[in-house]
Amino acid sequence: MLLCLQGVLKGFDQATNLILDESHERVYSTKAGVEQLVLGLYIIRGDNISVVGELDEELDSNLNLSSLRAHPLKPVGH
Repeated sequence: MLLCLQGVLKGFDQATNLILDESHERVYSTKAGVEQLVLGLYIIRGDNISVVGELDEELDSNLNLSSLRAHPLKPVGH
């Protein structure tokens, strides 16, 4: 399963384990707008991470997520 998580990076280690605060998951749909599920403090094991990046908060705050449509994210194949 592929998740799109966003949050404030609070910590990490040499195995790329991450600690995210104020985190939420964005769930995409072709029929409804983007749904945001609040997760709060979240710990992610490094071997489950594929991409980490910095978010432009100003650009992100200007998005109208209720009108955004996209196909749900597909699972990653190994």
